[in-house]
Amino acid sequence: MLFTLGINHKTAPVAIRERLSVNEHELGEALHSLRSGVLLPETAILSTCNRTEVYFREGDPHSEQRVLDWIGGYHGIDRDELKPYLYLHHDGSAVRHTLRVASGLDSMVLGEPQILGQMKTAYQHAHDAGTLGRSLERLFQHAFATAKDVRTQTAIGQSAVSVAFAAVSLARQIFGDLKPLTAMVIGAGETIELALQHLSGGGIGNMIVANRTVERARAVAGRFDAEAISLDQLPDRMAEADIVISSTAAPLPILGKGAVERALRKRRHKPMFMVDIAVPRDIEPEVGQLEDVYLYTVDDLQEVIDENMASRQAAAEQAEEIITQRAGEFMRWLRARDSVDSIRQLRQRADSVKAEALAKAEAMLRAGKSPEEAMQLLAHNLTNKLMHAPCKSLNTAAHEGDARLLEAAHRLFQLPAPEDDPGDDSESGTRS
Repeated sequence: MLFTLGINHKTAPVAIRERLSVNEHELGEALHSLRSGVLLPETAILSTCNRTEVYFREGDPHSEQRVLDWIGGYHGIDRDELKPYLYLHHDGSAVRHTLRVASGLDSMVLGEPQILGQMKTAYQHAHDAGTLGRSLERLFQHAFATAKDVRTQTAIGQSAVSVAFAAVSLARQIFGDLKPLTAMVIGAGETIELALQHLSGGGIGNMIVANRTVERARAVAGRFDAEAISLDQLPDRMAEADIVISSTAAPLPILGKGAVERALRKRRHKPMFMVDIAVPRDIEPEVGQLEDVYLYTVDDLQEVIDENMASRQAAAEQAEEIITQRAGEFMRWLRARDSVDSIRQLRQRADSVKAEALAKAEAMLRAGKSPEEAMQLLAHNLTNKLMHAPCKSLNTAAHEGDARLLEAAHRLFQLPAPEDDPGDDSESGTRS
């Protein structure tokens, strides 16, 4: 059976999510601990700011209790404290959940693309740790292919639904190719980091991070191969920026009309795209009056976001249809794989019984017994050995009233239905 056990932004507050978070550098150790501690044949861990999920395969339908114990022990949290926040999916539900996560349908921002990269990182760590088996390997690859189908066959990723994404999308509309451009972001908070992520993904040429605390600017810039400067350097460096995105907690504007005018003169009036995400504003409203400036506020972007969210909701309905189809494909593969394994085991057992019975018959021949006696023993032993386990199970099923197993036996061995048994007089109920 396949399982997904975890928490996300819908089920748990950030105070709980951060306690269950597994740092990327610790994933390998956590995977080895989980596999050895719970004795799982296959497992992977996905951990982001919005979710921590354990994917695993196990034959025991109650194995989630052991995984839950491991989670609590690894993070030092009582399992009873965790239970209210957890969700569990198994088999078809686990497959569907995995495909939805990879496609951005279970994200805080509907359709956001970052989760796919995070899932690929989780897959790679599990692959490197040797904790993936055939089922999870296939499931992750299937999830990646499904996410690609959702992206290419629907419009779920084409509309900006976060402020940072909307800002970068507008920049692309204005300038087209971002590669020859320089972006300057002011601030070092979560929104600025997300903007840097989108700029980097859009192929921006250069990025500069300006912040009141240079150490914080360096910490953020280092993750995106950007340059870090202090706010004091803004007047000297502003002219380099084709794109300016600002989001600080300053009580007063940090960019005035005069400073931007001086930057435009140095730029020989090349257009400058500016986005003020801060509340209160970082950029004086009068800057928008300058001829070569495209200035947008958070309210301007919100209108775009609201329109696009409706568009994404419609695309999400199409995406769910794709998910349903692809989840069905995977479950058919999984069931076929299970049947192949069962058939292989059945044949191996039959071969073992055959070899044992044949050895006894050959021993009789060597002892001088007649071929007829040896053949009788061979047939007797084969019949008894092959039928012992099925007959024992059917007897137990009959005593326990397990009609489903009895019905399955009739289908498996192609037996006539009880009422059609030629040895049963259906009218009198007596044997002839």
